[in-house]
Amino acid sequence: MTTLEGFRPVAEVTADERSRIAFGKAGVHKDDRYAVSVNDEGAILLTPLVSIPKRELLVWENDELRASLFRGLADAAEGKIKRLDWVTANINADADDEDE
Repeated sequence: MTTLEGFRPVAEVTADERSRIAFGKAGVHKDDRYAVSVNDEGAILLTPLVSIPKRELLVWENDELRASLFRGLADAAEGKIKRLDWVTANINADADDEDE
């Protein structure tokens, strides 16, 4: 058996009666997500991935917005922020939302 460049053998596994294969020996954990690719020779490549809500996609597509967000997070981590009371002046954080 040949291995692709950068890959190393980890284990030999057998598919169960429902064609499932356990990948625990390869370091896969519960709820991990992977993109699955197959080449013409039948080699299977699992690429780890993370899903994000569509509403957050804008941050990853817009370099300027992402840079601004990271600057804001860095400022917050360094304590360089101040409270903007006018933003939350009419919001009661302890009240239950009846509209939800």
